[in-house]
Amino acid sequence: MPTRPATTTVTAPWEPWWTGAVGYQVYLRSFADSDGDGIGDLEGLRRRLDHIAGLGVDYLWITPFYPSPQADHGYDVADYTDVDPAYGNLATFDRVVARAHRLGLRVVVDVVPNHSSDRHPWFLDATSSRDAAHRDHYVWRDPAPDGGPPNNWVSKFGGPAWTWHEATGQYYMHTFLAQQPDLNWANPAVHAAFEAILTFWLERGVDGFRIDTAHLLTEDPSFRDNPVLHEVAPGADAETVYHAFDHRHDLDQPDVLAIYRRWRELVAPYGALLLGEVGLFEPEPVGRYVADGALDLAFYFPALKVGWDAGAIRDELAAALAAGGDRLAWPLSSHDDPRATQRFGGGERGAARALAYLTVLVGLPGNAFLLQGDELGVDGTALTTADPERLGAHGVAGHDVAGRDVSRTPMPWDGQTNFGFTSGTPWLAFPDDTSLQDTVAGQEHGRSQLRRTRALLAERARLPDLRGDEELEWLEGPDALLAYRRGRTLIAMNTGRTYQPIPGGRDARARFVSTGEVRRDGDDLLAPPDAAVIAELRG
Repeated sequence: MPTRPATTTVTAPWEPWWTGAVGYQVYLRSFADSDGDGIGDLEGLRRRLDHIAGLGVDYLWITPFYPSPQADHGYDVADYTDVDPAYGNLATFDRVVARAHRLGLRVVVDVVPNHSSDRHPWFLDATSSRDAAHRDHYVWRDPAPDGGPPNNWVSKFGGPAWTWHEATGQYYMHTFLAQQPDLNWANPAVHAAFEAILTFWLERGVDGFRIDTAHLLTEDPSFRDNPVLHEVAPGADAETVYHAFDHRHDLDQPDVLAIYRRWRELVAPYGALLLGEVGLFEPEPVGRYVADGALDLAFYFPALKVGWDAGAIRDELAAALAAGGDRLAWPLSSHDDPRATQRFGGGERGAARALAYLTVLVGLPGNAFLLQGDELGVDGTALTTADPERLGAHGVAGHDVAGRDVSRTPMPWDGQTNFGFTSGTPWLAFPDDTSLQDTVAGQEHGRSQLRRTRALLAERARLPDLRGDEELEWLEGPDALLAYRRGRTLIAMNTGRTYQPIPGGRDARARFVSTGEVRRDGDDLLAPPDAAVIAELRG
């Protein structure tokens, strides 16, 4: 079994290893396939770890690899302490961790505590009778007086959040698919089970956990109806229906933070990270999850919803920093959302803007995060529509979850068959316009997105202002320019179409430019369009 790096040994006081770090998400199914079945696996990841380390990131987060029926591509877990044969086995996982540690990379794994698979032994037992040993591991309710669901809660994937179980005469709750029954965190046995699960992986050498849907887990104990915000038209899609409710009773309940405070006590002796997927979209609620000894970091997802507008981006980031400080993780892209390149316009311009935005994110207090392929400017907008069954609803058992596939396409490595991802048939098609210049091998020369991403992360590593506790000061400048200062380091991003003067730039020298070239106008330092600049104050 692998050993963790000696630097993880905890002494007091100690500096968390994730302070000022940069993370990298491995969507395992699409990263690298070692056995030709078309699905990425742990051995494929192990063979490609040098690429991740060479980027200059500090740790990787691996999406679920546990045994699963794959109704939601691994987020329906049937066994929390093993590896699905499609991805390898525990020995392979150990080799991944050992190799990553030798390369100086920490390893964070997904934990999925809100729900399990309906094929998990707990749920199979729970459905056997109302007196089953694991019945209370899940959320069961009697029907409403009319025989329908217990309340008006809806699933994120469409329909009620309740499924009738005929044999035992009750409904069970599922925030997502019916194949993903919600666990009952009012039951102390569930707490004990997950503490054992976390310990199992910590003892195998992992350096932390990304907590799936960390804002869920607990519910209003009275199971009251959620207020209706507005009516929706018949036949509306699942997302529209879901957001027609004020979810004040089925998510973000106050008692969920106590779970993470207990977990903090559990993982602290290992020096391990708790990183939460907090799917809330206001700064103050997200900030609560990183306050008072709860999570170490929380993803701030509004950061990947903003458009290409300096003022809107600054307002979003400033509000988040005021609420969460250096305890937030800033995703450039996500496996559930369109990639940065796509949302910023696609093609070369979208890629340039994505790299500029990443430059802003890596300089913020907290952690910046890349999704695999972001370093290549992967887009995904040109996925073929010739095979509709392979698009739009992948991994959610036929439910309409539009847009997720475009961020989950396989990683393009080289010019070989299937761009080096697999010798077989990829589980998901590459975008139609993928070419050699989009691959890792094709971007090893010139001013490619890959080489510029490496240069950016190397520059960040050389500047202690961007990795410590240096306070951030927002700088006033032209409307099209976002600019801030940390210590002696300036970062500016130009969302306009013409060169813009950087506030304080006359006293600075440029160290990194994402694309284009900086100019001087007298003493003023000018940022090129669709680009970001890192500059260092003289003196």
